[in-house]
This record gives sequence, structure tokens and C-alpha cells, in this order.
Amino acid sequence: MSLRKRLEKSETLAGVLGTLAGWYLTFCYRTTTWKDDGLEDIEAALGEGPVLLVLWHSRLMMVGYHWPVHHGTMSSLHDTSPIGRVTGAMLRRNGLLPIKMSRKKSNLAASRSVLKQAKAGVSIGITGDGPLGPALILKDAPLDWARTTGIPIFCYAFSTTKGRRLQSWDQMLVPKPFGKGAYVFRRLNYTISRKASEAEITALRTAVQDSLTEVTHQADALAGLPPGP
Repeated sequence: MSLRKRLEKSETLAGVLGTLAGWYLTFCYRTTTWKDDGLEDIEAALGEGPVLLVLWHSRLMMVGYHWPVHHGTMSSLHDTSPIGRVTGAMLRRNGLLPIKMSRKKSNLAASRSVLKQAKAGVSIGITGDGPLGPALILKDAPLDWARTTGIPIFCYAFSTTKGRRLQSWDQMLVPKPFGKGAYVFRRLNYTISRKASEAEITALRTAVQDSLTEVTHQADALAGLPPGP
């Protein structure tokens, strides 16, 4: 049986690989000199209640280390693919609350769990274009949850001078040790009602997608790098 098939079937194996990946990313985090932009803003917002954190899938790897967990935990969605299972294990290791969602089946149960967590005061994290892309194209889930929960939206990205791009659909950025890095949290100053019109939802989609691109480019700029996906 291939490693991929084993990962799809074994929570234990995913947990072991998640732990190993977590050790590596912890080493990268501790040996990187980080700049932050917007950390105080999200900490202040968390003092008032949960938030919805949205990011591009390519900038996923370090969110568990940059999230201000002492100001509130976050429930994050991951799919059941091998990398999704490993990612879920890594997030759990950082004190977050991952929720599995299927790439093929209805995710009604996962959505109900998300809404339940938000009502309990837990923030929600989701990749805007995951789990399978297309890259940098915002899907409906962040918009639906923004509309139904009414909680503030924050966009996040990180960048580092020491990293490599995977040959994946999103060109995922994987950090290396001893770099200079940056991460950005930015609040989206946009509110939407539960009964929003199609025009309002379209406007929100544009606003979120533009903000995600802006924070990604901002993180790259703070790290002294040209903009990337």
C-alpha cells in the first residue's frame, strides 16, 4: 500500500507525520527573525469575540505559529487528503481545533460544527481557495460563514526569505530555517447581513479576494521579497 493510501486510512500515521512536520516547523519558526503587521489589531478583536480568519492555501504552513492562541483558540478546517490530515495533526499540536471535511461528500456536518464553535466563542480559520483550488480564487465557504456568523473577517499571510515552493496546485510555500520572515493580519472593514443580496455577496467576494492578495504581497514586501502567490 502506498504512503498516500496509508495516510488516507490511518489517523495514527497522520499524527506521527504531523508531529515530525511540527518539530521541523517549530525549528523554522524559532530560527527565523519575524516582523509582524496587524498582530495587535487581531489581539484586540479577539478580546471582543471570535473572528473569521481567511488565507490563501499557499501561505498555510505557519498560521498555527502566528495565531495569538493566548487570546483565543481557533477551529480550522482541513480535508481528508494526506497533506490535509498531516496539516490537521500539526494544527492540533499547536493547540488549535481542526475539523475534518470531505473533498467529495456533503460538508453539512462540518459546517454545523463550525457554526457551533463560532457561537461558543471560538474563532474559525479557513483557506479561501482550498483544498483543491483553483489557486487564488475565493470559494463560497468563507462568504457563507461571514454571512451566517456575523463575526469580523481577518486576512492572513506569511513570507520568508528562506523557503521553497512545492510543485503543488497552489505552489505552497514551505519555510526553511534561519530566514527573515514576516506575517500580516488585516481586518476587513466590511459587514454583511444574513439575508445579503447576490450583489452584496459579490462585493464581499471581491473585497476578501483583494484583501488576501494585498496581505500576501505585504508579507512579501516586509520580508524584502517580490510579490508571489
